[in-house]
Amino acid sequence: MLKFPAESMRHTIFIRMVVTYLVIILPILLLGLYLYNWSYKNASQDLSRATLSQLTYYLEALNREIEWMEIQQYDLAQDTELNKIAVTWEFMDDVQKRESLNYITQRVTSLKNSSAYISDVYVHIRTIDKTISAMNAIDDLDSGKYNFFQSVDLKKEGRLINWNNFLELSVAESSGRMGEPPLFIIQIELDNEKLKDSLKQINAYAESGSLLVSMQSGYALGTGSNAQEMLQSYNQAMHEGKLEKTRVLDGMRYHVDSFSSGKLGMAVVTYLPETAVKRPLTKFVLWAWLFAAASFLAVLMYSYATYKLVQKPLLVLVRSFKKMESGSLDIQIVHARKDEFGYLYLRFNQMLSRLRMLIDQDYTQKLMMQRAELKQLQSQINPHFLYNSFFILNSLAKQGDITRIEAFSNMLGEYFRFITRNGEDNVRLAEETRHSQMYTEIQKMRFSRRIHVQFDELPEELENIRVPRLILQPIIENAYEHCLEKQADEGELRVSFEKEETEVRIIVEDNGSGITDDGIETLRKRLDQKNESYEITGMINIHRRIQLIYGEGSGLFVDRSGLNGLKVVIRIRLTGGEELV
Repeated sequence: MLKFPAESMRHTIFIRMVVTYLVIILPILLLGLYLYNWSYKNASQDLSRATLSQLTYYLEALNREIEWMEIQQYDLAQDTELNKIAVTWEFMDDVQKRESLNYITQRVTSLKNSSAYISDVYVHIRTIDKTISAMNAIDDLDSGKYNFFQSVDLKKEGRLINWNNFLELSVAESSGRMGEPPLFIIQIELDNEKLKDSLKQINAYAESGSLLVSMQSGYALGTGSNAQEMLQSYNQAMHEGKLEKTRVLDGMRYHVDSFSSGKLGMAVVTYLPETAVKRPLTKFVLWAWLFAAASFLAVLMYSYATYKLVQKPLLVLVRSFKKMESGSLDIQIVHARKDEFGYLYLRFNQMLSRLRMLIDQDYTQKLMMQRAELKQLQSQINPHFLYNSFFILNSLAKQGDITRIEAFSNMLGEYFRFITRNGEDNVRLAEETRHSQMYTEIQKMRFSRRIHVQFDELPEELENIRVPRLILQPIIENAYEHCLEKQADEGELRVSFEKEETEVRIIVEDNGSGITDDGIETLRKRLDQKNESYEITGMINIHRRIQLIYGEGSGLFVDRSGLNGLKVVIRIRLTGGEELV
């Protein structure tokens, strides 16, 4: 039962609206208190997204440069002149040797000038004990570099080899003999100063720095005043598996972002002091406190306005509804303001006025609509048997059986006298049963030799029960039409009656084999449907009529009969313990 605010304040809308407002505003207040940290985190995330995008672009651009160098390096390794020098040097005369060396020197110089990241290009030719480079031209074989790059494990080092903290690209040309060293090795050395210049371009602030590292080869290059310390801290974190967004060096916290390239086997790292990130956010602290104070003031003002404009008018409406629940329908609410409550009060007054008028009218109209629907459903059955009757009469006329035509005409007259009687919608069960027996007698004139009918006597205590007209005969007709007429063997029809304290059952069974278990289940589902798109005829018609009059629990129920055909049970629930429904 509804309690008034005087009895229980915690159940009032006023308290709930204030609590709801507090629930909404308190997270905002807490957000205001932590606005500074949130703004910093948001700025850090934006910075990280922008930085990661920049780092990704940087490593992709560097990878494209390396791929270009590798293509040129492998192209040089396949050069015919270079391979001729390495293999047929001792068979060449001096002029050929000089021309070939000059050609290779030009190729090496051209390769060096093709990229700003290349410091020098070396071709170490073992067979002639010469090293050709873009910077030093032709010199004696640099055995130290040759032996190093000959023995380097590319699977361990990766594409980029660390040589005295210089990044190198190397490719060797095999002699084709087992255990023999390569004919020559082409070495491309990257320029650390150019790499530093490229790293400086990705620094977003003057205080920031950048690192280019390869944990696989141990190469490291950095920019910034404390690049060495940051590099040591980063390498330690990599070994420990504890890479974080922030790092502390010499008491200063740094914001760190990194991105790795699996293709290059390298990572690029940028770091920026947190003071540089927080610098634009120093004014937010003051605004956060001002926002918190303004929010608390808004809570007080909202509470007062809610009570004045909502709670008090709502209590008037609640009290009026309480009076209406007790049966008083002459309440009038007076409200001076032209607001939403004024509209509600006006409609409440009008509702009470119309409620008294509609109570009787609605009930009467509902009964009339049910009666009209019942009439319409009954009218659908009346023509159904007429078609079959004329077909039977036509068959007898063709046979010239005058005696049976006379008997059939009398029975048909009695039959249609019953179904065309408009005096009452409901009849005694004894009359409905007699009418159905008349129908079976008519059918016996056609199927006496093929169909056996067992029609039990109606118990005397059931004779005066009133039921809708035409609820039993159409079920029997359905058995003839869909099962017994098509039966190859002898057909059998059984009609029986049962009664319990609150229910009467009329049971129609046949032994027809034309319906399957799936067909019975489909029929059962159609009977259970409340709204159907197809035309309502036959069994569904009867089911609807019985349910309209007797309510849920009554109607038709189908199952497999003991005769192995269809079993239809007409259930009629009795009321008041009497024999009248």
